Order: sequence, then structure tokens, then C-alpha cells
Amino acid sequence: MYICRPFVVLMNNEIKFFAGRNSKLLAENIANSYGSKLSDSSVIDFSDGEFEPSFNETVRGSHVFLVQSTPPPSENLMELLLMIDAAKRASAYKIIAVIPYFGYARQDKKGKPRVPIAAKLVANLLTAAGVDRIMTMDLHADQIQGFFEVPVDHLYASTLFIPHIKSLNLKNLVIASPDMGGSRRANTYAKFLNSEVVICYKHREKANKIAKMLIIGDVKGKDVIIVDDMVDTAGTLTKAADLMIEQGANSVRACCTHGIFSSNAYEKIDKSSLVEVFTTNTIPKNHKSKKINELLVYDLFADTIKGVVDNRSISKNFIC
Repeated sequence: MYICRPFVVLMNNEIKFFAGRNSKLLAENIANSYGSKLSDSSVIDFSDGEFEPSFNETVRGSHVFLVQSTPPPSENLMELLLMIDAAKRASAYKIIAVIPYFGYARQDKKGKPRVPIAAKLVANLLTAAGVDRIMTMDLHADQIQGFFEVPVDHLYASTLFIPHIKSLNLKNLVIASPDMGGSRRANTYAKFLNSEVVICYKHREKANKIAKMLIIGDVKGKDVIIVDDMVDTAGTLTKAADLMIEQGANSVRACCTHGIFSSNAYEKIDKSSLVEVFTTNTIPKNHKSKKINELLVYDLFADTIKGVVDNRSISKNFIC
């Protein structure tokens, strides 16, 4: 006699954190804040420049969180893609890419003919590799979330910045956008801080080079905070700060989520009128300027991960 046995799906609900080489300290602290630890992985480097990530423990049936920011060089992105593929082939139950800084986000549209939309290509690569979910912070453009066919948890650094700005107790606070495209972000900060908004109009002749800049709005006697999603060469920030001081601003600070600080950015900041630049540690850096104040993202990402794992709302982490 044939006995029909019920089909049982065995699933291991274990949570495992792995880190890319670029973001190991960041991953360790996110895992610690979650109440876990970083799992064991390694990378083999070949003489021709290739590399092979490897998980040194089982991930079968587990929720696997892969932590890796993807600033240049492109090996950081490639390593993340290989880790996703390895986890998929090792039968992980869910693969979540935690990408505090999402590289290539500035290429979110065609600004001229015959150029790529790199942000969309990166989204396609991550999906093709086998990712089930993306967790990131302050994308250069919100619509990048729509480039993915998997859920995206888009965290905002305003959750950290707004309490810090309030703690400064600035009496004549004004929020500034460094360009027209950032006006929405500036308006959102101003709403929470009950302040006015000014906008910097800038014209670029080419990437990272500003031809001219104008301040739209009154900054005389004001304590200005410029808000942006990233600081790269710091050309815009320092030029805007100096111009605002010339127009009578009392002080100028900047809050920028992702501190890239390429080229001679630190030198520009030190020589500028900026009082302080506060950023987050989404991109691991040893900062070379005393004006930089780094706010930590560990607890914010850990709390969001707990919400995802426990299937509860994480909207409280989206202030702006």
C-alpha cells in the first residue's frame, strides 16, 4: 500500500552577515549592533588580478546579508556580485545586499547622446546575480529604486542629520541646496527644522568643474547648512560656502551623506569658509580634515535589518 507523506519544506531561519573587503569594519559593527557577528569568508587573489570570494561556512537555508559599499574601484562592485552568486549557488534562502553607498548612482539618466545609464545597468547586474533585496542609503536620485525588480529599502541619512542639526541650536538657521536638483531634499529638511531654504544655481562646463554659481535667496546674518547626498571633490560645497560668507552669512556648514573626498577635497575644505562638514561612514575613510564630523550608520542599518527579518514596519527609519 502506498502511503502519501506530506511535503515538508525545511528552512533554516539563521541570519548570517558577510562583508566585502572594502566594508569589513562597517559590516562588523552593523552585525554587532544587530546582536550577531560577522561570519567567516575569504578571498583568493590570482596573479592576473582576478579574485574569488568564498564563504567558509554553510549558508544553506539562511538569510544572508552581504555588506559592501561600491565606490571606485569597480572591484568593489564585482566582489559583491560574486558574493551574491556564491550565496545563490550555496542555496541561501534569501540574499540581501546591504549597499550603504550605491556606486554609479550619478549616472541615472542620459545627460547627452551615446552615454550609458550606469545605475540601471548596476541594478540589472545585481538582479541577474541573484539578489532578493537591496538595502541602501540616500541614492543620488530616488527613482533609482524603480530600476530594480526586487524590494529596495531606501534609508535616509536625515534620520541621523536632523537630530544633529537640532543639537547645534542655531538661531537663524537656513537650509541650502547646492543645486537645483537637490531642492526637494532641502525643502524636506527645512520642513522638519522649520527653516527657510536657499538654492545655489551652478553651471558646469564639465564634470567636477563649476563655471559660475549664484545664490537664490537671502543668507545675510543666517547660519546656513548645505544638504547634499554626497561630497566628491568638494568644489561645489567650498565655492558655495565662500560665496555665502561674502553675501553676509553668519556661518556655513554642510551635511553630506556619502563622503567620497576625491582629489584635493580635504585641502579645499580646510581652506574654505566651512565651519563643519558632517557626513556618515557609508564609505570607509581615514579623514584628513579636522572640520569633518562623521556620524555612524550602524544602528540605523541594524534596526532596519531587524524589521525586515521580523516582518515589521521600518517606515520610522524614513524621516525624509
